[in-house]
Amino acid sequence: MLSSNLLGLLLGLVVGDASTGPSPFDLSAVSLTNSRFMDNQDRTVSYLKWVDVDRLLYNFRANHKLSTNGASTNGGWDAPNFPFRTHAQGHYLTAWAFCYASLRDTTCRDRATRFVAELAKCQANNRAAGFGTGYLSGFPESDFAALEARTLSNGNVPYYAVHKTMAGLLDVWRHVGDTTARDVLLALAGWVDSRTSKLSYQQMQNMLATEFGGMNDVLADLYRQTGDKRWLTVAQRFDHASVFDPLAANQDKFDGLHANTQVPKWIGAAIEYKATGQTRYRDIAANAWNITVRSHTYAIGGNSQAEHFHAPNAIAGYLQKDTAEACNTYNMLKLTRELWTLDPASTAYFDYYEQALINHLLGQQNPADRHGHITYFTPLNPGGRRGVGPAWGGGTWSTDYDSFWCCQGTALETNTKLADSIYFRGESALYVNLFSASVLKWAERNVTVTQATAFPASDTTTLTVGGNPASGWDMYIRIPSWTASAAEIKINGEKANIAATPGSYAAIKGRAWKAGDTVTVRLPMALRTVAANDKPSLAAVAYGPVVLSGDYGSAALSAAPTLALGSVKREGTSGLAFTGTADGKTVKLGPFYDAHEVNYNVYWNTNGQLPK
Repeated sequence: MLSSNLLGLLLGLVVGDASTGPSPFDLSAVSLTNSRFMDNQDRTVSYLKWVDVDRLLYNFRANHKLSTNGASTNGGWDAPNFPFRTHAQGHYLTAWAFCYASLRDTTCRDRATRFVAELAKCQANNRAAGFGTGYLSGFPESDFAALEARTLSNGNVPYYAVHKTMAGLLDVWRHVGDTTARDVLLALAGWVDSRTSKLSYQQMQNMLATEFGGMNDVLADLYRQTGDKRWLTVAQRFDHASVFDPLAANQDKFDGLHANTQVPKWIGAAIEYKATGQTRYRDIAANAWNITVRSHTYAIGGNSQAEHFHAPNAIAGYLQKDTAEACNTYNMLKLTRELWTLDPASTAYFDYYEQALINHLLGQQNPADRHGHITYFTPLNPGGRRGVGPAWGGGTWSTDYDSFWCCQGTALETNTKLADSIYFRGESALYVNLFSASVLKWAERNVTVTQATAFPASDTTTLTVGGNPASGWDMYIRIPSWTASAAEIKINGEKANIAATPGSYAAIKGRAWKAGDTVTVRLPMALRTVAANDKPSLAAVAYGPVVLSGDYGSAALSAAPTLALGSVKREGTSGLAFTGTADGKTVKLGPFYDAHEVNYNVYWNTNGQLPK
């Protein structure tokens, strides 16, 4: 098969962005090395290589009147009677494609291409199934007629499910080079065009009141991939005016909105800006990000309670078992990547990205489960516990075949693309945005960069340049805003006279790089509080980027304990183990991402000041 890069070159595809900012490396260029991130990746890949492909195909085959080949049915959100069944399979396609791109794992590649080949058979049987040309789903096309007539019931969100399938097909085409995925995707996109072109503007807007995932996102991305403006036209039909208009005016109208319904629309706006250059789209996406991060985000980087936004800055009253839906954070990270490329001088975007990735999504996965199952919500109530909370699908940890929640699908993607945002490249620059043990192969410059670090347990990372590096490229290293003082940068062991103030990029310019050059960065960490926006005395405690939680074992808590901030101290001179005094008793504090199989506390009533 052709690689995605070669495929694009041969077909003359991939449309340039409106921005001229940095761009990500292909997943094939970056690999993780030993770390907690790699452990998460490995557990997810194990599941992806184990799961029964025929079970995942069951609803597609049954709906398109093909034999199910004796496969068992799934439960949860992929049960044969679940309204938007087959929403999850697009995530599997994407994750298999990411697995192949990152690891060159042929088992993942073969699963992706086999699944796509079977989808092509389903699509080819549409006439016999009574469906229109190009249609592809696990539920009947009549659901869309009901959606257009506003008579759809049972909580069904058919375009949400179709979006996932389209995104998965696009990723298999892009990262695996599978032309069957291309053909199936273009036929399905053609069906969407045919269906929506018959609706008036007002009919379309009425229909958009039902969650539709990132339809504008995937269709605008398809335009970037093909250069065919047809897909941009279709994408813009999914611009949701009642959401976009207030955001264009920088108005926070989030209260009461279903949170994850909105974030994919904002991603689409960012991509539509890059496709069109229309600044209104950029403003919508950037304003949405700013409003969410500043006024609706918990200390761990997640947002929403019971899947919904509340009033601006309303944090303290919503620390419940059902906070921080993981899908929202997954999508916020996608939005963050898009926006940073438009403003690469700002560290705020990747400060947030780091906050959410480390404190929310890293710990979302169960490290004791060989298949890396996850929680839907991350509880932030006093005495909260992962794996305990609203029992979506019959269990609070996801399962192999009886969950298929949205957050299970996005977690498959999260944990197969953990290397996708460590490094970015400009025309003559390398950006280091995340501190994660990894190896970059920058083929165009015949350069490798190996990053060795135990971050965030350590405050130091070392970048070693290899290959046959040439001069003419600069290195920009993010100095996070949480850094307690100016970062220390050494080149080949010697202190460098480079500005490295918190909240900036340290720039190494004009260097004639040589194989073996090392850049060592120390980011001084200190204790700090992250207060609830609406109650300054209620705060989480962090050390550097890491939110700490109290270990309460099996003890229950009915209210937030009162932590004497002056009592918090580190155990030893390294690591992330701390102690403090809460309600007059000693409590152990450690990274929230490690708080598994215990009741924990994240937000504390506080008194006093943290030690310097």
